[in-house]
Parts: sequence; structure tokens; C-alpha cells
Amino acid sequence: MHIGFDISQTGSGKAGCGYFAHALIENLTRLAPEHSYSLFPSFGDFYFDARMPLRSPYSGRDVHYGPRHLSRESARAFWVGANVENELKTPDVVHSNNFWCPTQFTCSRLIYTFYDMGFAVEPAWTTDANRVGCFDGVFRSTVAADWVVAISEASRDHYLRVFPHFPKDRIRVIYPCSRFADSTLQGVRPDALKDVSPGQFWLSVGTIEPRKNQRRLVDAYARYLALGGMPIPLVFAGGKGWLMDDFQSHLLSLGIEAQVVMTGYVTDAELIWLYRNCYGNLYPSLFEGFGLPVLEGMQFGAPTLTTHSTSIPEVAGDAAILLDPLDTEGWAQAMLSLVTNRTARDELGAAGRKRAQQFDWRLSAEALLALYEEAVALPKRHMAT
Repeated sequence: MHIGFDISQTGSGKAGCGYFAHALIENLTRLAPEHSYSLFPSFGDFYFDARMPLRSPYSGRDVHYGPRHLSRESARAFWVGANVENELKTPDVVHSNNFWCPTQFTCSRLIYTFYDMGFAVEPAWTTDANRVGCFDGVFRSTVAADWVVAISEASRDHYLRVFPHFPKDRIRVIYPCSRFADSTLQGVRPDALKDVSPGQFWLSVGTIEPRKNQRRLVDAYARYLALGGMPIPLVFAGGKGWLMDDFQSHLLSLGIEAQVVMTGYVTDAELIWLYRNCYGNLYPSLFEGFGLPVLEGMQFGAPTLTTHSTSIPEVAGDAAILLDPLDTEGWAQAMLSLVTNRTARDELGAAGRKRAQQFDWRLSAEALLALYEEAVALPKRHMAT
């Protein structure tokens, strides 16, 4: 097969979508080196990373960059063109991973990764520009994609509820896995925690944005402290997102600004140290397509408190404490319970390690390769109208 694969979000600042594409293409090229791979460092006109490497960072006998564009404008001109399929040399498969979806392909089988539709659930969770761009791509996938890859059963079900015209037998769940291949790594302590002892901090990983629910988490943390909880700091590890400009002033109003550490974006090595050394991993997100910080924290033995919303129970199973993301009192009480019962805390960490072993990138890549083979063997889906 000639496989065209969107790697546009796999640059140095990659987040969940980028890690998914990065790990899949790494494992695909190892699993099936007999195929030809065209990797697209820019894909469509919705997402563009000017810092993408000049040369493909992925190795293999027949692995190479497809067209590379130096500006959003040149990428747009190429990808919306009527002749794009021929210019790509008509790959057997083209796999979109960044929400954007082409509609011009008449021969190549178009595979579309669907992450989630949190942007359509609550207007306060994102910006208007992001909402419009994401929805446009997802909607076009419902009329143009031959197959959809959903990253959880929750995402699959949501997609089919909103777009019932899409054939149920052409959407398949392929789970993401941890970005970390070695669970024995110790990591590197972030400078922001140089004065914090290992095992003496709560951790919350994720971009600071409304959907991740950090505002309620600090409310719960303040309540936990007021109830006499062990006065260890709350560490937020993640870059600044959107619509949270007043977060610092909210900490001030709660009187807990001195107990909250904001690391900003952390390296993978620093994140490993945080997971391995936190007292507990707190993930109160309101809506997730998957929830990588839950899985990755469990991989390194972090006792995990998270939510029962959307996809999270699929990830956590019975190896985490699942809570209502809106119940700040419930979160405070769960944190208090964990600091007063060290045995329960240690058992939770051990259960998480065992649960995390069920997610394996090789298995996900095998499932994706089987989907590609099935897609190529079957006729293209008739374009919906």
C-alpha cells in the first residue's frame, strides 16, 4: 500500500492529537515496513505549524515527506485544490489526524481520526474560531470519509448520535496509549518543584482551559485545606490555554495562591517525574475524547482521582476513584480520604499500573493497519449528499 498520513500536529509542541498521530506512524512503519509512507507535515488549512522539522523525523525503507508548505497560505492553496489527489500520486489511503477533512478524493480511501466534540457541547470551553474550524472538519468527515477512527467508545457513540447518516459499520474504536515506552524511567524534577519533596504534592496535568475544569479543582483544594487536609501544594503542569485569564485572580480570591504551583509546559522527562512522585493525580476534566493524563499517570503508579464523565471510565476502569466533575465537595472529601488512608492510596497506585498495561501502541497500530487493508479491499463509500 501507499499510505498518506497527516503528521501536521506532531511537532515539538504536540498535545493529545499530535501524540496519537506520532505514536501510530512510528509503530506502523515498524510493523509494516513493506508499505510506502508519504507523511504530510502540513495538512489542510485549519492547523499549521511553521516549526515542523525540515526533514521527516521518521525512518524507514520507504518513508518520506509528502508536500511541505512554508506558510498557511501555500498549504491552503495546495490542499483545497481540485487536483490534490493526483499531486499526491493517489495514495491507496489518506489518513487525516488534525480535524481538517478533504472532500476531493475520488480514488484514495480517506480515513478520518475523530477525537471528540467538546467544542460543540459547551460554548464556554473554546473560542468561536476553533469551534467553527473543528465542526467544519468533523461535518465534512461525515460526508467524505470512507472510515472514521474514534479514540473511545464514548467518542464513537457521540459521533453517531450527532451524525446518524454515517454508516455504523465504518467507524472503529482504536485507543490511544501512553507516549512513554519505558515505565521504569525516573524522570527529571522540574525547576518549579526544587523546594517540594517527592510524594508531597497533588498533581493536575493538562492545558489550563475551562474544559479541563481546573477552576472547580482549586475550589475543591481550598475546601480540602479548610477541612484540615495535609497542606501539600497543588501543582498544575500544562501550558496556558484559552478563556482562563482570570485564573490567577481566582486563586487570590480563595487565598491559596501560595500553595499552588504553575509549572507551565513541561518536558516528557519532567512529566514522568511528576507522575512518579505525586501524592495523587487529579484529573477533573468535564469532557474527554480519551484522557491521556489518566492513563499515563497510572502507568507510573500515580494514585488517580478523576471523573466519571464521557470516556474516562473506559480508560480508568476500576483502577481510579471516579467522581462527579461538578461536585467540589466530593473531590475535597476524596482527597481528604486519600491522605488519611495511605494503604488505600498505595493500592490505588498498584491497580493503576496493572490497568495501564492493557493499552499497547503495537496493538493499536495492528488494528489501524487492519482497517487500512479492509478499506482498500472494499469499494469507496458513496459520497453522502
